[in-house]
This record gives sequence, C-alpha cells and structure tokens, in this order.
Amino acid sequence: MTELSLPPLFQSMATQGEPPFALACRLAREGCDAGLVTYELRPDMLRAAIVFAPEVPLDQAVIMLPICGVGFQNALGALAPPEVGVHLEWNGNIRVNGGVAGSLKMAAHPDTPESEPDWLVIGLELALWPAEEDTGLTPDVTALFAEGCADVEAPALLEAWTRHSLVWINRWLDDGARPVHTEWNGLAHGLKEPATFNGTGGEFIGVDENFGMILQSDDCTTIIPLTKILTEVS
Repeated sequence: MTELSLPPLFQSMATQGEPPFALACRLAREGCDAGLVTYELRPDMLRAAIVFAPEVPLDQAVIMLPICGVGFQNALGALAPPEVGVHLEWNGNIRVNGGVAGSLKMAAHPDTPESEPDWLVIGLELALWPAEEDTGLTPDVTALFAEGCADVEAPALLEAWTRHSLVWINRWLDDGARPVHTEWNGLAHGLKEPATFNGTGGEFIGVDENFGMILQSDDCTTIIPLTKILTEVS
C-alpha cells in the first residue's frame, strides 16, 4: 500500500473498493476530521477526495472547487514537462493540452447556499492512461500519459495536489478571494466563448465574487451560482 506524504493536519486513507469521493462523503457524514484524503491509485486512473470543514456559508465555501483546481494546475505544472498546458473549466473539468483528462466535483451538507456546511468534499478523477491505444475516443478527450507526462507518478501528483491546494486555501484565508480569482482567470477554459448550462445560454464573460458563471446574451445577463454544480450524495 502506498504511503503518502501529506501536509500536517492531513490524513490519508486508501479505499478498499468504495470510490474515494463516496467514501469521503460517508465518513464526513459520520463526523470524521477535516483534512482526510481518501484515494485510489490504479494504473489507468487516479481518484481522490479531500474533506473540508469551511467556516463560511456554502455560497462562499464553494471557492474550494476553483482553489483545488488551481492547486491541481500548480501541482502538475511542477511535475510535468514545461510544454504541458493545464486549463480549468467552470464546471470542474480539467483539460490537459486542450483535451479533457479529468474533473473535480464537490458535495456538501447542508447544501443550502446561505447555510454554513458541516462538511464539504472535493473529489478528483484523472485519467492516467488512455482507454485505448490512441489518445482516446475523440480529440476532446485525453489522458495524462498521452500528453507527455509518463514520468509523473500518481502518488507524487496526489501529494503535490494536496500541498498546492493548501497553499491557496491559506492565501484565500489571508488575502481573500481576489488572488484566487486572478489565478483562476488565467487558467480558465472557455472564457469569451458561447456556453450553456441547463438550457441557459450566452457568452461566458467571467465569474462573480463567489465564482458564479456570468452568461451574457443579447437581452440579459444571467449568473449561474457555483452551488448549482454540487453533486447529490445519498
């Protein structure tokens, strides 16, 4: 079993068949401490989740998703060749050299925007090896090792993701959301392009202070709160 080297106050737990995201949510409901990192390392896939206990209302706490996205970009950027590009979609998708290689998702309880959540979980799923011998089924889908990252070891990437995410959490606590916005905007995929969410379409012109998606159409501006992409857990 792989032993991870994590920052202080973080604890790792390898899964035993239960998906890391589902396990983290279950243990969070049962009252585990914040900082638990559940993970599964497979030859073709890295899956992990981190349990948080934000002390702000959920509509602000969802900044953990873009923070963990920036943390992932910083982590892979430190381990991968310099020509590898990592960009982040508003909905949590992770693009490597333009193709979707993975995603982040989140769940929280309670999931009402104005309430302070008892817990919030961010999950990571990353394709390491293509499902087929080529780079995937479509040009829009890829895997880490297909993009020149064969020397990036999954345990080291998971450790780095945790460390870099913690750096950005501390920066958010110290300096507020502005530095996170600045960093994320420089990594965002799809800005100034057409976008649609649940039937609402427009030009994706940016995000508001709580990372809500701002869609501009001819007749109106619509803001989609980031809480709308929360994953429901049973």
